[in-house]
Amino acid sequence: MKEIRDRYERVIDYMRISIIDRCNLRCIYCMPEGGIKPLDHSAILRYEEIIRIVRIAAELGVKKIRLTGGEPLIRRNLPYLISSIANICGIEDISLTTNGLRLKNLAAALAEAGLKRVNVSLDSLHPDRYREITRGGELQVVMDGIAAAEQAGLHPIKINMVPIRGVNDDEIEDFAKLTLKGPAHVRFIEFMPIGNTEFWNEGKYLSSEEIKDRVELMAPLIPVKVRRNGPARYFRFDGAPGVIGFISPLTHHFCSSCNRLRLTSDGKLRPCLFSETEIDLKSALRSGAPDREIERLLRLAVEIKPDSHAISQEKSFRHLKPMSKIGG
Repeated sequence: MKEIRDRYERVIDYMRISIIDRCNLRCIYCMPEGGIKPLDHSAILRYEEIIRIVRIAAELGVKKIRLTGGEPLIRRNLPYLISSIANICGIEDISLTTNGLRLKNLAAALAEAGLKRVNVSLDSLHPDRYREITRGGELQVVMDGIAAAEQAGLHPIKINMVPIRGVNDDEIEDFAKLTLKGPAHVRFIEFMPIGNTEFWNEGKYLSSEEIKDRVELMAPLIPVKVRRNGPARYFRFDGAPGVIGFISPLTHHFCSSCNRLRLTSDGKLRPCLFSETEIDLKSALRSGAPDREIERLLRLAVEIKPDSHAISQEKSFRHLKPMSKIGG
């Protein structure tokens, strides 16, 4: 079985691919109200270019692909991309992160194309608050999309919630209760200073430990192992069909087991989310580089992957590229 390891003996078998930088929401912690100037369409990787990169990466041992954005469901003909990736030898798992607004109409086609799972970003269960956080989103549309994904067999549904003090942290318990009603994976993600830096401040930040302490006041949490658990630490309430995950990029970063590379929508390969180091694959692709050159660049990204990030030690975050540009 093929595999590629970095200098720290981590097996790199996972690639997150942003397929578009645009989004149909303007979440308050992600981007300014006026949005971020989008890239020209010609700057975005074409599907054929993405497929070629994945094929070469799979030959090196990459097995798992996650499609992100922006909002990936606003890009046309997405089932074609998914089916093309699913047919690449060596690819075992394809998942997608979405805000869910277009999921109702696309879930069945995406599942048929080969998508296995979806992560839905959802930061409030109150319609008015959800509309305020997202600057215009309709909660019921997202809930309908989650129901459609469940019906299409995209299991388990993962719901990603970012608790922000004074904004939505009073809903932590309500999100935890969702795991008592069904088999969803509810994941609490620490608020990160990558996005709308004007909105970020430390007073709004809750650590995973504080969030977990709040949940444990409801009932004891039982540790569980979840297949492909990635960066999350998972628990469940006794007898609950769903599980609760905690993702701690700032306080308990998972660098020692990080197995991923990130490809931005404009073709830059990032060995680490919190590093500004990028390798330009798009220029190589469009200058006619052969597969062996793309393979060399992929190997280079693995070789220079850092041991860990130091985001918690940063004094300012304005120099960091926003998540909407990297891929959520």
